Amino acid sequence: MKENRFKRVLREGGRPVGHMIMEFGTRGVAMMLKSADVDFVVYDMEHTGFDTERIADLVAWLKATDVAAFVRVPQPLYHFMARLMDAGVLGIMVGNVETPEGAKRIVDAVKFAPLGNRGLGLGTAHNDYTPPNPAEYVKAANENTTVICQIESPLGLENADAIAATPGVDILWVGHFDLSNAMGILADFQNPKFLDALRHVVATARKHGKLSAIQPGDPKQAEQWIDLGFDIISYKTDISIYRSGLINDIQFIRESLAKKAVAG
Repeated sequence: MKENRFKRVLREGGRPVGHMIMEFGTRGVAMMLKSADVDFVVYDMEHTGFDTERIADLVAWLKATDVAAFVRVPQPLYHFMARLMDAGVLGIMVGNVETPEGAKRIVDAVKFAPLGNRGLGLGTAHNDYTPPNPAEYVKAANENTTVICQIESPLGLENADAIAATPGVDILWVGHFDLSNAMGILADFQNPKFLDALRHVVATARKHGKLSAIQPGDPKQAEQWIDLGFDIISYKTDISIYRSGLINDIQFIRESLAKKAVAG
C-alpha cells in the first residue's frame, strides 16, 4: 500500500498543501503534480465527467510519485467510495455532509472493521496486486486513509460538532461557494456571517483534534483563510490555474504587440 504523504507531512509537523483536478485527467498530470511538489491532489468526480475507470488510471499513474490521491465522489454511496479505495485512492471527500449519520456512512465505506464496514478485496490495485497479511493490512489501511467531510450548508454548520466527533473523520472542509449560497450570501466571502461560519468550522475541528480545510481562489484569499486558522489549503483547480495563467500571458502579449505597433 502506498504511503499517504498527506498524513506523513502531518506527522512531521507540517501542513499539507494540495490542488484539485477537474479537467486535465491525463497521464502527464501525475508528474506535473510531483514537479509542483504538492502533498495531495483531489480528483473531482462531483462536477466533472470523470468515471471510476478514469480515476483508476489517474491513481495508477500517480504511483510513480509520492503525491497522495484523494477523490471527491459524486454522491456518498458505498459503491463509489469502496471501489475507489480498492483502486488505490488514499482518501475520500464527500460534499455537503450535514449529519453525523452521514459522516458515519462515509467512514463505513472507507475504513475496515472495527472502525468501518468496508469489504475486503485484497490483492488488487490498492495492494499493488500482491496479497498482504490481512490483519496487518487492515490496521495499516485504517491509519493510512483519510476521510473528508465538506461543510456546505447551515445544517452542516449546526451539526459540525457531531460530524467532527465521528470516529474516523479526519477533516472538515468548507465548500465556500455552496456554503455562502446556502446562507443566502452567494460569494460574499467578506460577509461577517460567512467569516463567523469559517471560524466556527475551524474551532469545531480543533476542539475534536481534527483538521479544517478550504480551497482559496487566489493568494490574498489564501492568506486571509490561513489567518483564520485553516490547517489545510488546497490551492485552486487545474481549470482556474490554466485560465488565469493564459489570460495574464495573452494580455501581456497583446500589450507588447500594441506597443510595438505604436513604436513603428
